[in-house]
Amino acid sequence: MKKVVLLMCALFIGTCILGLSASAQAPAHAVDKEGHQWWQHAVFYEIYPRSFADSNNDGIGDLKGIATKLDYLKDLGVDAIWISPCFPSPQVDFGYDVSDYENIDPMYGTLADFDVLASEAKKRNIHIILDFVVNHSSDQHKWFLDSKSSRTSAHRDWYIWRDGKGPGQPPNNWTSTFGGSAWKLDPATNQYYYHYFYAEQPDLNWRNPAVKDAMFGVESWWYKRGVSGFRLDAVDTLFEDPNLKDNPILRPGTNAFGDPIEDKKYNTKLPEVHDVLRGLRKVADQYGAVLIGETWTADVAELNQYYGQGNNELQMPMDFLFTMVNKLSPAEFRKQIAAVNGASGWPTFVISNHDIVRSYDRYGDGEHNDQIAKLMAALYLTLRGTPIMYYGEEIGMKTTPATNKEEVKDPIGRTGWPQEKGRDGERTPMQWDDSANAGFSTATPWLPVPPTYKTHNVAEESKDPNSVLEFYKKVLKLRHENTALLDGSYKAINEADDNVLSYLRDYRDHGVVVALNMTNAPQKISVGLKGNGFASMKSLLATGSSSGSGDEVSLEPYGVFIGELSK
Repeated sequence: MKKVVLLMCALFIGTCILGLSASAQAPAHAVDKEGHQWWQHAVFYEIYPRSFADSNNDGIGDLKGIATKLDYLKDLGVDAIWISPCFPSPQVDFGYDVSDYENIDPMYGTLADFDVLASEAKKRNIHIILDFVVNHSSDQHKWFLDSKSSRTSAHRDWYIWRDGKGPGQPPNNWTSTFGGSAWKLDPATNQYYYHYFYAEQPDLNWRNPAVKDAMFGVESWWYKRGVSGFRLDAVDTLFEDPNLKDNPILRPGTNAFGDPIEDKKYNTKLPEVHDVLRGLRKVADQYGAVLIGETWTADVAELNQYYGQGNNELQMPMDFLFTMVNKLSPAEFRKQIAAVNGASGWPTFVISNHDIVRSYDRYGDGEHNDQIAKLMAALYLTLRGTPIMYYGEEIGMKTTPATNKEEVKDPIGRTGWPQEKGRDGERTPMQWDDSANAGFSTATPWLPVPPTYKTHNVAEESKDPNSVLEFYKKVLKLRHENTALLDGSYKAINEADDNVLSYLRDYRDHGVVVALNMTNAPQKISVGLKGNGFASMKSLLATGSSSGSGDEVSLEPYGVFIGELSK
């Protein structure tokens, strides 16, 4: 009898363990009753870890710092944080040169710190997205150190090695996106290796099945540790023409680095890229995870390819064409929104990130920047699709580039100065309060804090009901609670209006109208209630004196009106 009891206990424990194991492997997030995945209703927030919050006061942000700000992010209305690379790295390109894909750089903390962050984020229903550098590794990664050790090393074919055309001549004319030849000679083995970015970032050879297996393994490793997805860096550059054909020269002249202006026909956007994306997606689907793509495209037709046949590649290819509407133009925004809404997948909207001049400066006129920041928030947070915010956008942080070469930290700026000033200006520390260093750190921050931190910071704006921050909170609260903003269709209205961008989000028995005055003069529009199947309108959110009455919306300069429509 005792043996039977022990056997039954063992079976029970074994079943529990198997059940726990199975649940850990199963998709973590089911489809809701409307057929939406979790990421379709989420608001994403990009964090540049160096610049967000410094817990140990060494002047550099870290994972513990991010953990201390989770309540702020939850209160703001954030559902997922995308953390730029925090893996071990020599920091040649601020973490985009990874020397170990399965660890945390000591400057940001430890794996234990990451586990605490993941646990605390989960308690607040905040998902963690990591930046996955899939095109290349650091030249200090163990794979590359072995690869360059000899022509017959186990990892030699994990990277792109070729003989030169002749003495002192690289294999072809390809140039690095950061300046100079894309090939570097290794004297020890007398061959060149290929690097689309810096020489310290050798490209992985994705034609080698062992590389695919290793990178897919990295993906699974992080999912098992609590990550809900990845933003895939530089996906366009994964493959190169195996015959190494020279790239055509687009036009006479040189770029900011003094290199010929090439059409990167033979080393970007090769069709094999989509094979890898499908493979990464298969792994992601096992865990209910999402893949976001850094997808620079010429048009929406090209963007559409990244969703894949039957939406089996990226769930969220970023629409950077939206960021290229660098002026307040209702016609241009209308055109771009219509195009991406016609694509085969779910739209993803972004107006700033760590590589792009901040939206506060791109759209601001120097006088009404706060009003315009609210207007842009109302735009990308009320469209059909998933928005990705950039840290500091919600408080109106501005771009503050270096004024001389000696101040520049970004290698692009150091190489290309003065034509190319680098990306430091959009990566400055988060502005938490008006104390020294904006409350980011008691030590000197790795980049200087902009002078505007005295007025544009979380503490001050939290006390002002008319601040940019409070407006973001209100729009995000609406977005989470209003089913028309979550699930409604998109329909442009007043399409001939060159001053006001307006549209409807229609969902079953109700809808939402959004009207955005993109001029410095008062404007009025008609909503067309009856023609669009609605009977009445009431205000949900408006800036200043903007209002809606009957069928008409009145907007102050750069005004916003968001109204609820009933049938």
